[in-house]
Amino acid sequence: MFGRAILKRSKEICLIHKLTGRKTTTTTIPFSHPSSIQQQSFKFFNPSISTHFFRTFRSHNTPKGHRVSKTVSAGAIHNEGLKLLATGGSHAQKVVGIWLFGSVAWVFTTVILGGLTRLTRSGLSMTDWKFTGEFPPLSDEAWLQEFEKYQQSPECKRVNKGMKIEEFKFIYWMEYGHRMWGRTLGLMFVLPYSYFLHKGYITLRLALRVSALFGLGAGQGLIGWWMVKSGLEEPPTEYSQPRVSPYRLAAHLTSAFAIYCGLFWTALSVVMPEPPAESLTWVRGAAKVKRLALPVSLLVGLTAVSGAFVAGNDAGHAFNTFPKMGDTWIPENILEMKPLIRNFFENTSTVQLNHRILATATLISVSALWLSTRKLDIHPAVRSVIGGIFGMASVQVTLGIRPSS
Repeated sequence: MFGRAILKRSKEICLIHKLTGRKTTTTTIPFSHPSSIQQQSFKFFNPSISTHFFRTFRSHNTPKGHRVSKTVSAGAIHNEGLKLLATGGSHAQKVVGIWLFGSVAWVFTTVILGGLTRLTRSGLSMTDWKFTGEFPPLSDEAWLQEFEKYQQSPECKRVNKGMKIEEFKFIYWMEYGHRMWGRTLGLMFVLPYSYFLHKGYITLRLALRVSALFGLGAGQGLIGWWMVKSGLEEPPTEYSQPRVSPYRLAAHLTSAFAIYCGLFWTALSVVMPEPPAESLTWVRGAAKVKRLALPVSLLVGLTAVSGAFVAGNDAGHAFNTFPKMGDTWIPENILEMKPLIRNFFENTSTVQLNHRILATATLISVSALWLSTRKLDIHPAVRSVIGGIFGMASVQVTLGIRPSS
């Protein structure tokens, strides 16, 4: 009977390893013939194995009136194969995690500031760009020089022809703040990274991952200027307003999302190198949530990118009613451009219609994810995250509808 209990618990541990993606080593039950034990070099007194057998024996001898817990202790699970991204103990994991989560928050605020820059139409106020940055105008003469540069741009000639220098200073500071905030992120990222690397807290896997993210962040500045430069060119017709290329704007926003998601995932991997595996049912529930969440995540990303095309084409101003678009559900001119594919990226009616459809599908998908996971036995933290996602999706859709209704 004792042997059957050991086999049953071993199967549970193997299943947890399989669901969490951890490697499981093959061992032999120490009740075999001595020759087979020697052939497989079984180490009975391995701490995790011996602890597991001791706890199995103790639960096996529990009085019949007591209910045996179905919880598998995390300490009883074999930790072989678990690869940490930060070495040096719990303190190193904590400080590296704080650094990465701080970088995540900084990226988030940079995206918010970029959105404000877009809403205030400040992005084209600076007509040149330097990779290392530059000091802002500090004298009246310097301000006049910057203002004269802006007055030669298509936006000032066609949109802000009567702008005064005080108004120009506001949009200049908005764009300058956005650029320098992003550059400061690079500095705040490199200094702690160098320190942790010197202390030996960062493994090779983590170093490669954060180096790739840093390179993407450095390239983000180039993508931003590539985007702004498109708005400094003369529009194709005299009736067109100067604006940045929607394709380049979408690339700029997508790159920002990639940096944010990459940093967030890396930070979680540092502070939580493995999912909570105290309960077998929690592990099974987490596996089901992962399968459901992946397609929803892809839909959320696609919806966000479609929003960039809405902003790049100023398509949000085309129709300000919901759920109908004007007097109809589907505008008549959604396929008027040639070739056909251009309508999905440049036609204001089609771009806004696509975004509405994708946003509605995203809300439905997130709601379905939330409802389906309510019946699962999952970790309370996972349940809270899913509830927060449902709440934020509802707020996001509400914010999208309110300005247009």
